[in-house]
Amino acid sequence: MRSRYSAFATGAADYLLATTHRSTRKQHDKAAILDWSQTNQWIKLEVLHTTETTVTFQAYYLDAHLKAQIHREKSRFIFENGQWFYVDGTY
Repeated sequence: MRSRYSAFATGAADYLLATTHRSTRKQHDKAAILDWSQTNQWIKLEVLHTTETTVTFQAYYLDAHLKAQIHREKSRFIFENGQWFYVDGTY
């Protein structure tokens, strides 16, 4: 989760797609990821709760108008071939 947050903060859209599970990868658009990543100023990640396959977190950022925002999500992951992959999340 922390590496994906860092990827959002640095605009590493290729990494975000590569670490998204193949079953849901088609649902993600590289241009949209890059736009959301670069439009916002990422401040910090707060991990609230974890289980073996989920991470509940809050990501703090400033939007394009410099208004403080919080993205809260419970993300689901799958461990496959020695690597964790993001599947989906509920907001």
